[in-house]
Amino acid sequence: MSSLVRAQRVSFAFSDAVPLFSDAEFHLPTGWTGLVGANGAGKSTLLRLLSGEFRPSEGHLHFEPPSALVHLCPQQVEALTPDITALSEAYDARSRRLLGQLGLDPTALERWPTLSPGERKRWQIGAALAREPDVLLLDEPTNHLDAEAREWLISALRRFRGVGVLVSHDRDLLESLTTATLRVHAGAVQLWPGSYSEAREAWEGELEARRTTRQQAQEEHRRLQQRLVQTRRDQESASAARNVGNRMKDKYDNDARSMGAKVVAGWADAQHGRRVTNTRREVERAAAAVESVEVEKTLGRSVFVDYVRPPHPLLFSVDLPGLSAGEVELFGRLRLDVQREDRIRIEGPNGAGKSTLLRALLEHARVPLERVLYLPQDLSTEEAQEVLDSVRELPPADKGRVLSLVAALGVEPDRLLASEQPSPGEARKLLMARGLGQHAWVLVLDEPTNHLDLPSIERLEAALREYPGALLLVTHDSHFAQRCTSLRWRVQERRVDVVSD
Repeated sequence: MSSLVRAQRVSFAFSDAVPLFSDAEFHLPTGWTGLVGANGAGKSTLLRLLSGEFRPSEGHLHFEPPSALVHLCPQQVEALTPDITALSEAYDARSRRLLGQLGLDPTALERWPTLSPGERKRWQIGAALAREPDVLLLDEPTNHLDAEAREWLISALRRFRGVGVLVSHDRDLLESLTTATLRVHAGAVQLWPGSYSEAREAWEGELEARRTTRQQAQEEHRRLQQRLVQTRRDQESASAARNVGNRMKDKYDNDARSMGAKVVAGWADAQHGRRVTNTRREVERAAAAVESVEVEKTLGRSVFVDYVRPPHPLLFSVDLPGLSAGEVELFGRLRLDVQREDRIRIEGPNGAGKSTLLRALLEHARVPLERVLYLPQDLSTEEAQEVLDSVRELPPADKGRVLSLVAALGVEPDRLLASEQPSPGEARKLLMARGLGQHAWVLVLDEPTNHLDLPSIERLEAALREYPGALLLVTHDSHFAQRCTSLRWRVQERRVDVVSD
């Protein structure tokens, strides 16, 4: 019998807090479903609900079969669990095949503390697959994996025949495996058919329809406001005419004629009053219609309108007989230039020297370093605090541009400025927003998507595509790189090969 998972009006909140999501209704059949949403939206919480670790505050989760075996692989890979040990000691054909598919060496467990996070992740997922669960829940399974290990993983996951739920910011992985997408957004959970790209196109279509509806509602609101102004003028004119008539009454006017004129004038005044009241109600309804249509902020080109490009075309120039990290020589002869409109991705295996190359370029900058934004792989707590303090002290015009970009990248500016310490993801967004908002001439970004959720990555991608300056990018996210760069520097065998896309 095929497995399935069904949610009926599921809500969840921690203690008496505001619910993370409410009235979730979805049906997950056999196959892989992507689970996406911003940080803090409730993705990991939903995984823990599906695993049975949490119980819904309201509603029910139903599994078929009722005794379904559910297995959760968390992001953390520190623990050597009994499941992993059991896989390493198993000699049945299926376990041996899994070990081969994932490139796992059973003798490696003897040195578990020294294994890389990527090797541990493969053991974690291999042990989960060996249990043959009915429902398999994966939280960021490609974290720490290089390209070869990632291909091993995708091949193994394609063979899974149960219900799979996959949280990942790896869009290529989502496109490779998923046939449905569960989106946690704005306190709701909605299931969309299709892979991530297909689902995203659908919800963006709905968002665009809401924008159109809101624009039409705003236009109707403006039209009714103008009509209300005119109706009030008509009422004031009618009242003024009646008052003038009363003052101009002479001794020859008889009481009947005077009374009739007053009645007619009163009718006209009352009619204008009713028109004002009705029009005012229409204006109020139109205003409510505008407020009822919610839309999300998007990044506009205005932050780059007055961008001034560097006066000289050459930004970096390296001519070195070799380049080392400590006592290890990473490169032979290096001759590299970066022009003011270059958009370059630096790619290569872990340990090849990509970050070392970035630092060498910075040391040989032909422009002032204050016009260069450098984002390292990780920011210390002190560096994150320095970035926040520097933005607080910016001139109003610069601060406005930076905070506009911060909002477009998915962070509430007022809350961030009031915080004592930004989170790692917030600090990276703030540093990149500062470089973009202050019109840096070149961005040097080392794994900029670290600590960012998928919506934030897409917002950053949109900002970088609009950015008119030079870009040097190291990233493992090939989809992100393809949309932001046009040249590749391939680091391999102690040299850098320049490749045009």
